[in-house]
Amino acid sequence: MNWERVTTKDTLIDELKRGVKKIDKDKILRSCDDFPKPLYRLLQNKGSYVPIAVASVERSARTSSRPKRGRLQNYLVIWADGNIDEAQDDCKKTLANLRNVIHEVNICTTPSQCIDLLNKMDNEKAFVISSGAIGQHLVSDIHDMPQLDVIYIYCGNKARHEQWAKDWPKIEGVYTSIKPICESLKKVAYRCDHDFVPMSFIPKRTIEESTSSQQSQDEMSPSYMYSTLFKEIILEIDEDDTKSIKNLLFYCRHHDVPESELINFQKEYSHKTPVEWYSCNMFLFGMINRALWSLDMEAMTKTGFFIRNLHRQLEQLNKQQACSFEQKFMVYRGQGFTKQEFECLTKVNGGLLAFNNFLSTSKEKNVATGFVEDRLGKDKQLIGVLFNMAIDLKKISIKDTPFALITEYSAFPEEQEILFSMHTVFRVGEIKQSKQNNRLWEVELTLSDDKDPQLAGLTKTLKEEIQGTTGWQRMGRLMLKMSDLDQAEELYNELLKNASTNDDIEHIYHQIGELKVHQGRYRDAVKSFEKCREIRQKTHPNDNSSLALSCIYNNIGLAYNSLADHSQALEYYNKSHKIKEESVPDNDPQMATSCGNIGAVYIDLGDYSKALECFEKTLQIQVQTLPKNHPDIACTYGWPAAVYEHTHCYSQALSCHEKALAIFQKSLPSTHPNIDSCKSKISYLKQKM
Repeated sequence: MNWERVTTKDTLIDELKRGVKKIDKDKILRSCDDFPKPLYRLLQNKGSYVPIAVASVERSARTSSRPKRGRLQNYLVIWADGNIDEAQDDCKKTLANLRNVIHEVNICTTPSQCIDLLNKMDNEKAFVISSGAIGQHLVSDIHDMPQLDVIYIYCGNKARHEQWAKDWPKIEGVYTSIKPICESLKKVAYRCDHDFVPMSFIPKRTIEESTSSQQSQDEMSPSYMYSTLFKEIILEIDEDDTKSIKNLLFYCRHHDVPESELINFQKEYSHKTPVEWYSCNMFLFGMINRALWSLDMEAMTKTGFFIRNLHRQLEQLNKQQACSFEQKFMVYRGQGFTKQEFECLTKVNGGLLAFNNFLSTSKEKNVATGFVEDRLGKDKQLIGVLFNMAIDLKKISIKDTPFALITEYSAFPEEQEILFSMHTVFRVGEIKQSKQNNRLWEVELTLSDDKDPQLAGLTKTLKEEIQGTTGWQRMGRLMLKMSDLDQAEELYNELLKNASTNDDIEHIYHQIGELKVHQGRYRDAVKSFEKCREIRQKTHPNDNSSLALSCIYNNIGLAYNSLADHSQALEYYNKSHKIKEESVPDNDPQMATSCGNIGAVYIDLGDYSKALECFEKTLQIQVQTLPKNHPDIACTYGWPAAVYEHTHCYSQALSCHEKALAIFQKSLPSTHPNIDSCKSKISYLKQKM
């Protein structure tokens, strides 16, 4: 193993895949001293699958990666002109005009600079403004880049450049003034945000299995899970708008939102309705869209008050308009899809499609058709999708899925826009190609909500993962689940300052302990969990056998084990286990987790017989309480296999891995990494034998 390369979890695993015959525990701990102990055990097993139920923080959430954040909009401007001089007044005025529409404006003075900038872009769209001189050479090199949305030719001689510009569909026009470009950018930005609505595709199989299979939940789209939970939490939080606006403006000023927009928003917010603010071409529309698409927890919470107010206004408008809607009616939405997005859509026939932002639709089919056909004309790489959305008022709850006709508030009243609240879920029906245009597909959708038994079960399962006595406490748990650790820490510190009861203080310290574990700050985690224990024993002096205390002991043990203090870890794990023995049935899943954690410590201590005994108890409980082909059982087989391998009992180790493989092949997709890992272990053990 090349230890010079080992600086992150990913590089550890990359090195591991190269093949490791002997692993030095001390080198791992020196190289990555903030990594949790379960990763070390992963390395000990040379790439073995990790048991889901073992070495977990009790009541803590699984973490996941998400896109980097920074921008508040889904797009940026690149101004390419060899004569740009930022010191000149004309240039300053041009930049000011552009930044009043698009916050991020990048300057390039050569074609190569523009190409390099476009190549570095990931999930944004670029609007390129090019001089005529540069444009004649640049356009052919960049025109078919998927990240490029439109091009403007900004020059002094319109007639000279109009002829060649007609050959390129993405060129929006040739201009001699910046003002019409800015006006056009407003419309293009609106169209871009329209296409950037974050979506989640939930296959039918995942829905059916999610309530019984942790693996199915793990395979579910993170954007679906987090937007479901975020909406649930943000709607129950009640906070002062004045304070929330102040926090939002402070945040926006650090992200280069024009001061004029912020001053106007603060001054006029109470004089306009949320729908009006959302419909006007200001920073909020793009900011909310971008935040929910990228799962930017900081931006999501900063705009949370507005999301809540907009949702509530849609509820009010729907009540006012109830008599004007027929029991069954259709709305439409046209949208451009990348090939990858369209492939995801085609795989969810019979499943669910969730729009994780506020959803703009039209009562007029020709409006939606015209929108998508315009997109196809501009970008030959897109696939057009026309959603035909069926609404049956008898089968939905307006409280869960409010919508309203917002013609009187819209900048485009002729579109007959119906706006749905965030996270609207549809059942996917027929997907058929248009007879008139082979790049256009029509997709039949039916609005669904929590009355749908499958969707209700799915939602219930997700909600159970984020618990707390208040909305803000649940928000903290969601931040942990999303690995937004800095935001979680800021929130918990604020909650701790304002906590009024000992029970709340105890709960918050427990959450801070979990946070410290996720951060790899295990000594701080011990302190937080110990503080939590002290408060509990002070406020509940006769409560020495509650599951809450058992949970605290368990997590203190986990933190000590992560510090390689195995004797302390074992002491607290045993305390936790003793309470469970007195409080829950012998075959309770909590007992399986407890036995597994103790077994993991015994492996570290080299007491393989006791480790094996613990893992056998874990397996015994799981076999009794889980479906026979549950992937958790297969994962647990990896632990006794590791024990047998350490003691050179290769045939027993092989048997464990073969049992695991048989379950994995029945319960997981064929491409799942656990299957490959299991096969590799079997091959390795056969060679050893």
